[in-house]
Amino acid sequence: MTSRLGAAVIAAALLSFVPGGAVQAQETYKIGAALGLTGYAAASDRAWRDGQMLAIEAINAKGGLLGKKIEYIGEDNRSEPQEAVVVYRKMMSNDKVNIFASGCVSAGNFAAAGAVIRSETPMVLCSILPPRPEEQKWAFSILPPPRFEMEARYGWLKANSQVRKIGIMHDPTPYAQLMKDVAVKTAQDSGFEVVAVETYKPDDVDMSVQIGRINAAGGGAIIKMGQGGSTVTVAKNIKQLGLDNMILMASLDDGVPLKAAGEVLGERFMFVAPPVQIPSSIPDGAFRKAADTFLTAWREKYGDRDPNAGARGWDSITVIATAVELAKSYNGPAVRDALEKLPPIQGAFAKFNFTATQHVGITENPYVVGVLRDGRFQVK
Repeated sequence: MTSRLGAAVIAAALLSFVPGGAVQAQETYKIGAALGLTGYAAASDRAWRDGQMLAIEAINAKGGLLGKKIEYIGEDNRSEPQEAVVVYRKMMSNDKVNIFASGCVSAGNFAAAGAVIRSETPMVLCSILPPRPEEQKWAFSILPPPRFEMEARYGWLKANSQVRKIGIMHDPTPYAQLMKDVAVKTAQDSGFEVVAVETYKPDDVDMSVQIGRINAAGGGAIIKMGQGGSTVTVAKNIKQLGLDNMILMASLDDGVPLKAAGEVLGERFMFVAPPVQIPSSIPDGAFRKAADTFLTAWREKYGDRDPNAGARGWDSITVIATAVELAKSYNGPAVRDALEKLPPIQGAFAKFNFTATQHVGITENPYVVGVLRDGRFQVK
């Protein structure tokens, strides 16, 4: 294997696995995933799963991993931490999964992490890492660091608007809480004053009170943390309140709520976007090649469905497959060790650089600020 392995996602170099000895035909390498297929994370986690399945189909078509086909076991955690613990335990005890590649419900991944590490099963996650160091040893994140979102949003506001007073809205999920803390901590250094910090629940049907407080405090923009339909609710409330100059800037999310919010507020609604969500922003080279490989497979099966979470799911399987090949083993500790020794991997979503001290694989900010224009996502 060379240091350039993984530059082309699911390319021939990645898929030419050397058989690891005689194996029974019925044996499989089992990848388990705790997924929010219902609840607030459904849009993202369904796409994450579907991107993973595309990558697995490509690998299995080439013979699988070290002579074994990949078997995918996905379980719905309903976007709830308690349900996540149940499905993780089921996949460990009944299904005997070899590795987890779970979705974006951070609280659920956190709740199960202790049991997972006791079983010495690696975790490659759509979400942020669990909080405890002993759990982080076994967990690897495909999600960019939260500060990258804030750098993109604050950078655009400072360079392109007169807004210097902002309000922050966040839900109670771990990722949104972390994003809120980063936003507050970095605001002053970025030239902004946080005039209000407001909370909401993902299923709230009206947030006009919180928005009104931000407006009364002089906030010219709302920095929103959290996924799903709540973004559309905030956009509608801003319009209903007649706040014609208020800017709404949303987090990384699936395209469905982003498009709906953009249709309400026009170009006063912006969002953090990975390049794969706005393919015209990807430069020629290795990134373009990796993204095109994924997008060709994605569009063939799903048409114009938003590719954001799907690309990360695809990349999660690429990372796992590369680690299994490097380890020349299906053993959990061996694959965990291999994940720390991977060469740089250019994925469809971003470039990944995992090391023994770096378990958040994205180390370069991939984000652009997106907007809905003429019915399509474009760079603002």
